[in-house]
Amino acid sequence: MYEHITKIRVRYADTDQMNIVYYGNYAEYFEVGRTECIRDLGFTYKEMEQMGVHMPVVAMEARFLRPARYDDLISVKTILKELPDDHEVSFFQEVYNENNKLLTTGKVTLYFMDSATGKKSRMPEALREKLTSYFV
Repeated sequence: MYEHITKIRVRYADTDQMNIVYYGNYAEYFEVGRTECIRDLGFTYKEMEQMGVHMPVVAMEARFLRPARYDDLISVKTILKELPDDHEVSFFQEVYNENNKLLTTGKVTLYFMDSATGKKSRMPEALREKLTSYFV
């Protein structure tokens, strides 16, 4: 298993009239968590694209347990529970407030796609090699 935590300060623009984070913004929070998780592994989305691989989101689930509010410092935990298969990867995500209360859970699945053809492709071997040590 591999875990990474990213801290994000809730901006005023992220909230609704009730001073609560608008539910649609969690997709962006999840993306920031995934991006930083991949960066922590030594890769960036930009480098993946230069390798000829795009990673489109194909599914997203979220469960909202408690609200996050303006100016909260939230922690987005991104978890890879298993070694991704050849063609897709699922990131499990948990959002916590400063009191370590679980606010939101989610799962986002992405495909590995050949940038040139737009067809499903394999996970880059360099990424597989890096991840394998976490799942032995």
